[in-house]
Amino acid sequence: MPSKKIVLAYSGGLDTTVIAHFLIQNGFEVIGFLADLGQKVEDLSVIRERAKKTGITKFVAQNLQKEFLMDFILPLQWAAAKYENYYLLGTSVARPLIAKAQVEVAKKEGAQFLSHGATGKGNDQVRFELTYHALAPKLKTYIPWREKAFYKVLGGRQEMIAYAQKNNLPIKASKSKPWSSDENMLHISYEAGILENPNRVPPAEMFELTVSPEKAPDKTTQLELEFAKGIPTKLNGKKMDALAIFQKLNELGGQNGIGRVDLVENRFIGMKSRGVYETPGGTILFTALRAVESLTIPKDELHARDRISAEYAELVYNGFWFSRRRQALAKQVDKLRQKVTGKVKLGLYKGNVTILGREAAKTLYDEKIVTFETDGIYEPEKATRFIRANFKNL
Repeated sequence: MPSKKIVLAYSGGLDTTVIAHFLIQNGFEVIGFLADLGQKVEDLSVIRERAKKTGITKFVAQNLQKEFLMDFILPLQWAAAKYENYYLLGTSVARPLIAKAQVEVAKKEGAQFLSHGATGKGNDQVRFELTYHALAPKLKTYIPWREKAFYKVLGGRQEMIAYAQKNNLPIKASKSKPWSSDENMLHISYEAGILENPNRVPPAEMFELTVSPEKAPDKTTQLELEFAKGIPTKLNGKKMDALAIFQKLNELGGQNGIGRVDLVENRFIGMKSRGVYETPGGTILFTALRAVESLTIPKDELHARDRISAEYAELVYNGFWFSRRRQALAKQVDKLRQKVTGKVKLGLYKGNVTILGREAAKTLYDEKIVTFETDGIYEPEKATRFIRANFKNL
């Protein structure tokens, strides 16, 4: 029996099947771990059998969708965090949860090592390993993609397929799509392959969660979302579990072409890369929360939150979810979201989310003050003193 036990983040696909076999050949006893974050996966019994045939000692799968929404997605949304003004951080926020659960499995199984299938050029390797170190600094890592014996021989898909066939590994050697993708309940990301040319238009058949805005319905889809302390509680007047609401928002957003983003972003490790994203439900939720916030959070507090949003997003993008700084910012944000209780009416139409109305029982909006009618309580002549008091700031 191998003396080195390792927990591998394992999907059952080509890459992690080959990686698992490589680890076994290098003396590891491999435990495969799969986190269900709402992505489309094969039948778990099929993946379990594939793991067994590959030589994996034990296969562990966990449904983490509820935790993903409540403890990761929603805190990110409360912070109004978008990386470089566009990216809603669907992959970035998923990795720390996967790694956290992986660490828990390693401790339970008495493993000494952790591993993942992220390549040596991307951000995910950083996100996994910063989480490993934050939560279990004594556990070691062994990352095949950074071992020359692996990447010099198995650097491409065709080489991996040949390796799997040579070693009778149970993989489905289907024709490769000319891009790579990663999915969870918050989004799908696409990169690499034909997308490496930043001037190339993504093919229509690439998108999986959303219809093209041109093919979306010609009629606006209206909906009403209700929040209690920043958590969605009702959709169209019907009380629902937050996870069920989010899943429905994904469905409605997909039908209306909501949430497509194409950007060139700055990776943490120092290069620019082109990413294309679909985030239908997350885009709707982001807009809805901002609408209720506008009524319920005082100006100075809201502006202070907005000033930290970019830093919060960068910390998450770079893999510092479990850092002291991110956690300190999260505490500030959590105090504000306690005030976000109210309703918002939205219109979904051909890729756009429009705010149609909003209301809150504890609103800070006062029509008697804001009205332009003469019977209002605001005294315009006082504006002169206000303006002159600001002369000193010039």
